[in-house]
Amino acid sequence: MPDRHGLIATLRRARVVPVIRTASAAHAATAVTWLRDAGFTIFEITLTVPDAPGLIRTLAAEPGLVVGAGTVPDRAAAEACLAAGARFLVTPWIDAAVAEAARAAGACAMLGAMTPTEVRAALAAGADVVKIFPAGSVGGPAHVKALRAVFPDTAFCPTGGVDAANAPHYLAAGAAFVGIGGSLVDEARIAAGDKAAIQRAARSALGLLEA
Repeated sequence: MPDRHGLIATLRRARVVPVIRTASAAHAATAVTWLRDAGFTIFEITLTVPDAPGLIRTLAAEPGLVVGAGTVPDRAAAEACLAAGARFLVTPWIDAAVAEAARAAGACAMLGAMTPTEVRAALAAGADVVKIFPAGSVGGPAHVKALRAVFPDTAFCPTGGVDAANAPHYLAAGAAFVGIGGSLVDEARIAAGDKAAIQRAARSALGLLEA
């Protein structure tokens, strides 16, 4: 699949994209700070976070960071995130309008799918990357491997139930990279100020770079 914006290669090298999904903007900002300090430079800020575009704008202004928007519901939200500096847009479903907005801005579109029919539809809608969600409940790495057999040139990003322990299996099955929320963005630990626990999880996930 053509990498028209050069971002897929960057995401492949990163192997792990932290998915920031919290109930408060303050917790999201804290999660990003702690994960950045541990070594992450790519972040997906979901639009379920209050004032997500504001956080995207702040992070996009920082040198060396690549920031995207997740759970993008429609074209208007997509354009707001792109205007704030998002370099990739993610939806857990297929939305051609979101993909069109990304393409117009030179950004990467990641559309969600699970079945071969949905993968084909996502690609037809303009997906640069196909997000497999929720990966953990639809067959895990074996499901990704089966899809790769049918779509060998497609970049897949499984998310949902992915962690540092099973991520290597997804990558071995053919995933281009993975999205990890959960252990990296444990809101209870963030609320408790447990930076050490979050950074332990971060170091574990970053260890995949050495695999």
